[in-house]
Amino acid sequence: MKPGLPQPPRHQRGAALLVALLMVALAASLAAQSMWQQWQLIEAEQSERQRQQAAGVLHGALDWARLILREDGRSGGPDHLGEPWAVPLAEARLSSFLAADRNADTRDEWLAAFLQGRISDAQAKLNLANLVDAGALSEPALHSTERLLTALALNPALARSLADGLRAAQDAARAGAAATTPGPLVPQRLADLAWLGVDAATIARLAPYATLLPARTPVNLNTANATVLMATIAGLTAADARRLTEGRALKPFRSISEAQSLINRPEVLFNDSQHGVASRFFEVQARLRLEQTTFDAVALVQRDGLDVRVLWRSRGGVAQSP
Repeated sequence: MKPGLPQPPRHQRGAALLVALLMVALAASLAAQSMWQQWQLIEAEQSERQRQQAAGVLHGALDWARLILREDGRSGGPDHLGEPWAVPLAEARLSSFLAADRNADTRDEWLAAFLQGRISDAQAKLNLANLVDAGALSEPALHSTERLLTALALNPALARSLADGLRAAQDAARAGAAATTPGPLVPQRLADLAWLGVDAATIARLAPYATLLPARTPVNLNTANATVLMATIAGLTAADARRLTEGRALKPFRSISEAQSLINRPEVLFNDSQHGVASRFFEVQARLRLEQTTFDAVALVQRDGLDVRVLWRSRGGVAQSP
């Protein structure tokens, strides 16, 4: 204040200071909110960009797997665990693959991306679709499923329940196709058995040994594990199963008769409807780790000669690593 001018009262000076502080706090709050919204937009844009990039890479991995299976089909012969398709891809830096392609995008962000995957024989598992044959219960498949359930410490009565549920769903679907309103959906994947009342714990227990394919299929003797072999071959012991797995590791079976001769017990019988040495259905799994985010994809493919087509595919939830 200039000399001689009256000074404002002390309470007015305090009020002016308080108003100034409130204005500063309000401005800081608005600035912080604006920065927070901007950060959220940036994070959302980055997440969407990562999702699109991951989708493209995983689609490429699926095409790569189809190419491998097509080339394997070109060579013919039995399908076994010594073939290139059965060798899993260990986690590797994605840039190492892109470097081989001069036209590939090799930006620095791919230096932190890692890809891994594998192709597995879907016919190495017991196909629960075999329970129904032309609308009727298949007794051989029923007994195989009962043996598998018993080996897994599950209730063998579930086998008949599954057969009845699958048959009812197929009958209803056929009736719905002829009517104006569609019938209930027929389970297409193992997880869909929940539609028939199977709990998640039982499905998880079955997953390594059973599957649900769109057609009746034999078990591949060259790829099935000991548990599945004992379930599908009546009278097969653990020692017999070990003899089969050890024998095929030295020389893959080219026919069912070769496996039969290795066991050499007349009461243990193999048949073409339940057993084989080649496969048409394969499962492809891929995982992309991009910075701190993991993307998973699974697909079922069917190979007929050189035609390898995708029957279904799914992407798992995005997992954030700590």
